[in-house]
Amino acid sequence: MGYLVYFTVARANTFVNSPYNQRQESFAKNVVRGSITDRNGNILAETQVADDGTETRYYPYGSLFAHVIGYNDPQLGRTGLESVENFELLTSNAFFVEKIQNEFNGTKNQGDTVVTTLDADLQQAASDALGNFKGAVIVMEADTGKILAMVSKPDFDPNQIASNWETLNTDETNSPLLNRATSGSYAPGSVFKIVTTLAYMRQYSNYSDYSYDCAGSITVDNTTIPCAGGNVHGHEDLRSSFANSCNSSFANLGLQLDIEGYRDTAEDLLFNSQLPSVLDYTKGSFVLDEESPTSEIMMTAMGQGRTTVSPYQMALITQAIANGGTLMEPYLVDSVTNYTGTEVRRNVPKSYARLMTSAEASQLKEYMAAVVNEGTGSVLAGRSYTVAGKTGTAEYSSESSDMTHSWFTGFTNVDNPELVITVITEGSDGSVGGRAVSIAGTILDSYYN
Repeated sequence: MGYLVYFTVARANTFVNSPYNQRQESFAKNVVRGSITDRNGNILAETQVADDGTETRYYPYGSLFAHVIGYNDPQLGRTGLESVENFELLTSNAFFVEKIQNEFNGTKNQGDTVVTTLDADLQQAASDALGNFKGAVIVMEADTGKILAMVSKPDFDPNQIASNWETLNTDETNSPLLNRATSGSYAPGSVFKIVTTLAYMRQYSNYSDYSYDCAGSITVDNTTIPCAGGNVHGHEDLRSSFANSCNSSFANLGLQLDIEGYRDTAEDLLFNSQLPSVLDYTKGSFVLDEESPTSEIMMTAMGQGRTTVSPYQMALITQAIANGGTLMEPYLVDSVTNYTGTEVRRNVPKSYARLMTSAEASQLKEYMAAVVNEGTGSVLAGRSYTVAGKTGTAEYSSESSDMTHSWFTGFTNVDNPELVITVITEGSDGSVGGRAVSIAGTILDSYYN
């Protein structure tokens, strides 16, 4: 009996959603696959039934939700929430009398509706702001973990997934099937200075006394780290080093850190760890150890080297800072209803882990506010809402030239944080390193104004 209960109740969802479960087709024989909507009831995916009974999965917004909603195709399988919520979509909680009538008439029951936390207007604003750039945008609620928008580009039209499959699946240049938001693996650039700063705060209780004179670059053991644009920042403390995103100062900070303690801090922020996510993701990687050379430590401390992270993980770290150190478990499904709107179940916010103390979060929040008020994120100052955040550029070499990824991660309404936003754009030249900041501002303006 215990075995039956485990597989029919406790693990039913997991096994039905598994792509290896052949019983999925038997569910589809009796149920018309349910719809997926945004939080305002806008239909993101539905099954259209022709007069002859032919069923077609239709995505009204085309490519807009391609990666987060995914696709459902009889030959290619399913991805995104189409896969995660397969059990709910192939379950019908229609009124029992109606189901009895359908049984007599040989008619399929209508599957349940998955109501997501996504906001179609905000998703559209994020997509428009990102434009034709490769990259990703994530917007979350700071105090609940609800994901309101998740955009990845290049994208694809799930309505045409079968006809375009060969092209999409072999396009190694653009990787349109990759959800860059959760599975993109990038050098973090200066957004990683959040991690370095927290590590230094933990190892040096007198961190507010930190002092450094920036001459535009630092050279140690034949390794030279320049500040962006050759800027000479002059005398700095930890706050101004963070606000100005001073590479020289952060390379200096890295050399003062105990490496094992540095690793512990990174892993507290979910590097080398599993992430709370229903979608596929790539783990962030922190590789420093006691054998790491000076050059690697200096590069890592200012966000280069071999450290990698996804936009999704940076959004989680930022959410924890905004929420006083506690990471709320991120989620994409608000509720499940039957097709008439009667609620079957509802998800509620819950904490996932405490990544840092409230005092640490408060101090990082202050430093991130300084980035906008007086530092590299000043383009976001003076708006109808307040912002705290961290900018970043991550250099890499392409076949033709040196290029950069442009980063921004932050949150709004600093005194009572509301939205968390993380943006990355790939392949910018050095002159547009602040592109992600401008994109974030455009998205937030759309939301608040």
